[in-house]
Amino acid sequence: MSDKPATRPSFAEDSVPLPGSERHGVPEVRAEHGPVDPARRIEVTVILRRKAPMPETVKEPMSVENLAATHGAGQDDMQLATDTFTRLGAEVLEADPASRRLRLAGTVETLSDIFGTSLNEVTSAGPHGAEVIHRHRTGGLRIPAALDGIVTAVLGLDDRPQARAQFRAIPLATAGTSYTPPELGKIYKFPAGTDGAGENIAIIELGGGYSTSDLNVYFNGLGITPPNVTAVGVDGAANQPGMDPNGADGEVMLDVEVVGALAPKADILVYFAPNNDAGFLDAIINASHANPTPAAISISWGQSEDGWTAQARTAFDQAFADASALGVTVTAAAGDNGSADGASDGKDHADFPASSPYVLACGGTRLEADPVTGNIVRETVWNDGPNSATGGGFSDAFPVPTWQNGQVAHAKHHKPGKPVKKFLGRGVPDVSGVADPQTGYKVRVNGTNMVIGGTSAVAPLWAALVARLAQASNRRFGLMQAIIYSHMASSNTGFHDIVVGDNGSYKAAPGWDPCTGFGSPDGTALLAAIQSGAGAGAGTGTP
Repeated sequence: MSDKPATRPSFAEDSVPLPGSERHGVPEVRAEHGPVDPARRIEVTVILRRKAPMPETVKEPMSVENLAATHGAGQDDMQLATDTFTRLGAEVLEADPASRRLRLAGTVETLSDIFGTSLNEVTSAGPHGAEVIHRHRTGGLRIPAALDGIVTAVLGLDDRPQARAQFRAIPLATAGTSYTPPELGKIYKFPAGTDGAGENIAIIELGGGYSTSDLNVYFNGLGITPPNVTAVGVDGAANQPGMDPNGADGEVMLDVEVVGALAPKADILVYFAPNNDAGFLDAIINASHANPTPAAISISWGQSEDGWTAQARTAFDQAFADASALGVTVTAAAGDNGSADGASDGKDHADFPASSPYVLACGGTRLEADPVTGNIVRETVWNDGPNSATGGGFSDAFPVPTWQNGQVAHAKHHKPGKPVKKFLGRGVPDVSGVADPQTGYKVRVNGTNMVIGGTSAVAPLWAALVARLAQASNRRFGLMQAIIYSHMASSNTGFHDIVVGDNGSYKAAPGWDPCTGFGSPDGTALLAAIQSGAGAGAGTGTP
């Protein structure tokens, strides 16, 4: 499909370009169906600027009310935007100063005119191979001139699938070695005497669903009382389990079963959202702004950084910054397609949202351990090939954050013969855990016992660990990675260092590396470091 921008509607004469809103055509259009019905009603998410920038560090978690009062959208901006969009024919469904978010509804004709674009309907290849019919646009957006500099993002006009689930499933019989989550809790020394009691953990899902009966069979089989799991719908999405264990259901069940088995007394909230940039962002905002505030949010969905618009990356990054200011630790899968992250341009790419500096990026290992004793025999970088290997590398969009300075030596991690990037960005991942499906997680999906791997399993593993650390220390961590890097600058405890293997262009090495970060966790040692004050004062970084 051509990337040539569509002819701007008449309203564009009273508008200005929205920086960072440029969209390319989807890479695999299977069919073009013509313009979207102009009378169809759709919804979009609009993000406004902050009334005041965040300080670089936030020493104590904020309340949502304080976030809104100090760093949310200004009242004048919110009112002007509401009045302007209403006058132009849009319906304002929600206006939330804390998240700086407006939810607008209107006909395709009205919203296309307001934002200076045209929408076509196409069929394209979805993130997991299935064909998807969706709205599609190319080129940049425009906004009313009165809102220039006030509106920073407009998401959801084009509702193409935004992210893919980062998991790999195989039949139980073909797995070389596999572990139940409680066995991994023993191997990774999750703190004794903790079970997540009193904590909330949120999980973001962009499709699929879970079956309560399947969950009950799974947890009862582990000797665990089934945890409290609640489905939360976002933007019209809902818990919709199907019959495809290799699709989104596999991701959902994996996430819930890993979190529930490792933090069985925590309350688990599963946020189901449409798989587009607006739905994904709205789920993150709803989860992080919930009452009570979750200790952690687990995200097992992502896409190469260049698969996002710049406005979307910025909006997500700021939402993660807000989450960390509220005391929420966001864990995200670093990707399952090696250093190239599935791209076909011959270059290396980091996966987003894991590459956001406000996300604890989770890479993958291959684990050989004794589940009875908990002893690790051997742990290496997960790499079964370019399309079954841990993501990791350096961001093209985000500079090295302050807390990562001094730990990330870019050039030394490149394999010989591989060019070093000119832009030395944020290093990914921060931490890791077992992800190789050949040494993966024993789970149950749609009545079938199977083994699933992928970095999508590592994000919920770390979310459960964060909740148990929060329970033990009676605190919320927010930007957990700042605490970890501060601690690791003076101590090598708390992790199993992975020094063997590569993920394509990058190789493992002592200390931090762009394959497995600092390594897999020793939860007991991490708790001891936290309780001794190691890393204290690192703060919660926010832009």
